[in-house]
Amino acid sequence: MILVPKQIFFTKGVGFQKEELRSFELALRDAGIEKCNLVRVSSILPPKCRIISRNEGLKKLVPGMISHCVISKCSSNEPHRLIAASIGCAIPTDKNAYGYLSEHNAYGETEKIAGDYAEDLAAAMLASTLGIEFDEDKSWDEKKEVYKISDKIVRTSNQCQSSVVKNGGYTTVVAAAIFLF
Repeated sequence: MILVPKQIFFTKGVGFQKEELRSFELALRDAGIEKCNLVRVSSILPPKCRIISRNEGLKKLVPGMISHCVISKCSSNEPHRLIAASIGCAIPTDKNAYGYLSEHNAYGETEKIAGDYAEDLAAAMLASTLGIEFDEDKSWDEKKEVYKISDKIVRTSNQCQSSVVKNGGYTTVVAAAIFLF
């Protein structure tokens, strides 16, 4: 049996709780994926895998289902600490080519910084599989908001959740790409 996802959606969440495991569960609940048995996979976005909205994706989840995902998590109990979890996505314009997902978690980075970093990381990983040198500063076309890698155009996006850790417990942030078959 060959399992190739046909759809993917992105989600994020944050949880606060005295215990770290409970804060993680609450972050998954905030993201809407707490009812799934999550299986972490590496970072390939299959060719022709359609990105759907979070709402559309959440409607397709069934309690207890095994859900393959790329997930980023960051947790801390250090009060006032800024934490972030992000997923980057790089998609070539050629629909028959595969793309890349990246996960990045960080302390002290804003949502913008962590999200942009995850996008750069996904684009760099895609470029390396194509055997192309990649410099995110030189490859970025600001007007078109795309990366130009060699003669290929790559669209990128990210999903990022950040939070400041509250006093008296753990804060956990998650960002995830959930595959659907």
